[in-house]
Amino acid sequence: MKSPKRVTIKEVARLAGVSVQTVSRVINDRPDVAPETRQRVQELIDDLGYQPSALARSLIQQRSYTLGVVTAGLKYIGPSRTLNGIISEAESSGYSLILKELASYNHINAEPLLEALLAYHVDGIIWAVPEIGDNHEWLKELLPDIPAPLAFLTMPAQPSLLTVSFNNYAGGRLATRHLLEQGYRKIGHISGPLDWWESRQRKDGWRDALLSAGLMPLESHWAEGNWSAASGEQAFRKLLESYPDLDAVFAGNDQMALAVLQLACQNGLRVPEDLGVVGFDGLDEAPYYWPPLTTVFQDQHCLGCTAVEEIIHTIELLYAGDLLPEPRAIVLEPELILRKSSQKTVPVVHA
Repeated sequence: MKSPKRVTIKEVARLAGVSVQTVSRVINDRPDVAPETRQRVQELIDDLGYQPSALARSLIQQRSYTLGVVTAGLKYIGPSRTLNGIISEAESSGYSLILKELASYNHINAEPLLEALLAYHVDGIIWAVPEIGDNHEWLKELLPDIPAPLAFLTMPAQPSLLTVSFNNYAGGRLATRHLLEQGYRKIGHISGPLDWWESRQRKDGWRDALLSAGLMPLESHWAEGNWSAASGEQAFRKLLESYPDLDAVFAGNDQMALAVLQLACQNGLRVPEDLGVVGFDGLDEAPYYWPPLTTVFQDQHCLGCTAVEEIIHTIELLYAGDLLPEPRAIVLEPELILRKSSQKTVPVVHA
């Protein structure tokens, strides 16, 4: 049995009575086509089931319709969610991906990575590696010579760079202000590793929310973890020793918050009556912690989608010969998800 014959662009042009170039303009949504001609060509494309060849399109336009992605830590939920968003948006936009995963967040030798991606003639690169220590130092030397547009995820805004990140500082303030509104006053913090920019931002949000409420955070009121639940347990033990009368904890992520809930139970502390607990990230499992965990939700899937949308917009302008916009910092806002772990009933005092 013969397979169905593939419809070609030449056949569409012949039946529509137009040139191949006109059909190509309709496919690429170019403005220089008369409305009635566009409608006639589009109807034929739909009726015939014509599918443009991605290979032919890339050869004609001298584009690969491919994005390079550099990432790390895919065993963790956040980076994997972000990559899922990148994949989803790229596929829906007709782009393929070439993925490079780093073995570690630190000590990055960026030059061979970028050279490998550029050898595939990628149209743009998404650097989905969070800022940790000096792992973005390579930008100063290499960025001026990179011919493809770049988008950077989870790093501070910088002049001349397209960055997409969450407002971690606002998230830290949201969590702490919520605990204050619930009547807690001695609020400790378990941070992530402080060589991470995100960790420092969340800690700063906790500190400033307390200062705004007239409370003075001390060194003994916080402890550092490394994102793991085990480190959260160690940090909470340290807090219980250095800040024994604390009545709430803002944990830098949900995994560390899980350890706080377990150790609180072991120490006879009732949550939320004796201890309020708020996490960060918004894990799918957070509603099933006991008690269900209040958390600051970051939509990492949306982060990945946004990065792809922005870099493709830049690529389209570049190939159209239009004036490129100044690179900008896009900041996504987090959302506080309220659950039982922090919702203490404050007694009403009647005069």
